[in-house]
Amino acid sequence: MSLPVYASPLERVWYYTRLVICALIFLFLIAPILIVIPLSFNAEPYFTFTEKMLAFDPTGYSLRWYDLLLTQPSVPTDVPRDAAWWSLVWQNSAWVNAAKNSVIIGFFSTIVATVLGTIAALGLSRPEMPNRRLIMAILISPMIVPIIITATGLFFFYSSPCALLNWTGLAQHCGRLTGSYLGVVLAHATLGIPFVIITVTATLIGFDQSLNRAAASLGAPPTTTFFKVTMPLILPGVISGALFAFVTSFDEVVVVLFVAAHDQQTIPRQMWNGIREQISPAILSVATILVVISIGMLATLEILRRRSERLRGVTPH
Repeated sequence: MSLPVYASPLERVWYYTRLVICALIFLFLIAPILIVIPLSFNAEPYFTFTEKMLAFDPTGYSLRWYDLLLTQPSVPTDVPRDAAWWSLVWQNSAWVNAAKNSVIIGFFSTIVATVLGTIAALGLSRPEMPNRRLIMAILISPMIVPIIITATGLFFFYSSPCALLNWTGLAQHCGRLTGSYLGVVLAHATLGIPFVIITVTATLIGFDQSLNRAAASLGAPPTTTFFKVTMPLILPGVISGALFAFVTSFDEVVVVLFVAAHDQQTIPRQMWNGIREQISPAILSVATILVVISIGMLATLEILRRRSERLRGVTPH
């Protein structure tokens, strides 16, 4: 909002003071990112700015840590980087394998969270739904409860998923979810469902229910009404929730430490292991890549938000 021409001197002072305060808050929030990105190009194995970097000497900057992401731990570096070399990278690079695990787990957990969260949001948006506030509080509790408590509960539950069936004698036939990809996917879906519920519910607030009634009056069955009328209008909210669920899964490390097996390394877990065992600026390179991915997702969310406003006839101010 621009300053009006009729503003008083006190209003002008407060206007510029507010701009300075907002700029300082923004700098405080983005300062860690601004520091991490240039440090990832450090030619030396340090987490500090060298004299050459401060002097903008080209020899002080290098892509060696990005290259290390492809070659660690057993990919040769002194051979031509042809298709065979990239095949070795795809199979043997620890960071590439961690990225593959993160994408696979994030993809399937996002599908589960999006489907279940959307169904829950549709039910919670109906006025005849009993105890909506209580159910809503229970469904979003994984977002409120400290993650260490959720991870501990999931670990003990996954260790004996059929404990409640002991009295039937069927418990010995049940498999363990701890250490399995299915267990990690379900755990990440549990953490992503609240974000889907919140975003889809917020989209449904401005949804005109008379459109569904009109479709029903014309003879459309509920499934056709949902996929032809409701879904296209709430799609921006569904995609926004799915992106939040994917980011939640992609960045999660505590649940992975409790639930996943030792060989199910994701990027956050690989970074955690790198910090514990051998501090390397390669971690900063991974962080920079994740920042770029996060910026792309935030830009996508903003585009979807504006599209949703246009569909609902809301003009942003």
